[in-house]
Amino acid sequence: MPRQTQPAPRPARRRSYDQFCAGARALDAVGDRWTLLIVRELLAGPRRYTDLHADLPGVSTDVLASRLKDMEQGGLVTRQKLPPPAAATVYALTARGHGLLPVLAALAEWGAPALAERRPTDAVRAHWFALPLLRALKGAATGVLDVRLDEGEFHIRTGEVAAGVPVYGDGPAADADARVVLDAELCLALGRGEPTFAEAVGDGRIEVYGDGALAEELRGA
Repeated sequence: MPRQTQPAPRPARRRSYDQFCAGARALDAVGDRWTLLIVRELLAGPRRYTDLHADLPGVSTDVLASRLKDMEQGGLVTRQKLPPPAAATVYALTARGHGLLPVLAALAEWGAPALAERRPTDAVRAHWFALPLLRALKGAATGVLDVRLDEGEFHIRTGEVAAGVPVYGDGPAADADARVVLDAELCLALGRGEPTFAEAVGDGRIEVYGDGALAEELRGA
């Protein structure tokens, strides 16, 4: 008798609002808890699972694995194998995933007033201040800017950033065009437009270092 083959299992159907609406379709893809925060972390470039877990305090390993699987199936992230000697698996945003940058920037702007006071239970990472600072520097020349806060140091890419290019990263950048020093509270205020970046440089609340075109622009020269 011919050998019978078992039918391939159907992929699990993700929950959906089942509404013919662009907003509902978007929430089908990114409305689950933690999904947009995973995107926030991957805007820094490809990252290992363990690094993502370390910078997402409060997420369980099961939930993180489930969200990454859903995001991969939804075309937001891909898994990549790094060549030796690293030989590690990393997660990276696709172009569609990278397209969520303005969504996250808008959410950060909307949520900024809720950060008037830091709660004792709040975790903090220096690079979480990248989004409000990028909003304050919208329209600046393209370049790499090191940012130093009391909470730590990170770098951001100003100007237009192509899909697949990290928007920010931990620590100083080897190819930084300028460096600024400020505090986290001012960074959040800049994201609200209170004050402008130029005003904060003018009254001495932001120190700008460097000799290149980006540093000169930020100093208002």
